[in-house]
Amino acid sequence: MIHGDPLKTHRPVEALRIALGLSTGDNPLTVVLLDRSPLLLTDDTGELMDAEILEKYLPSFKQLKVPFIVPVGAYPEFAFDSGFDVRAASAREIEELISSADRILAF
Repeated sequence: MIHGDPLKTHRPVEALRIALGLSTGDNPLTVVLLDRSPLLLTDDTGELMDAEILEKYLPSFKQLKVPFIVPVGAYPEFAFDSGFDVRAASAREIEELISSADRILAF
């Protein structure tokens, strides 16, 4: 779960880097993007903190088809790059996903 603002802090990019490492293991992984963190998957990442690092990792997320969950309503606000596996979910669905997970990392 990532909820930081990548325009203000490097933590969301670092969280994606860690998620990428975890995605190569045997455990299924889903990344939940809250607040302003869906900016990580938009077409224009140039203004984000650590954008040069982010650009190195994004192709791997596309190739591995790591699922991303964003809140309902995020699609009109953010122009997502079409190569990502992004699904909108209600607050209730996100709550259920998080509460049923074996492990959670929050950034």
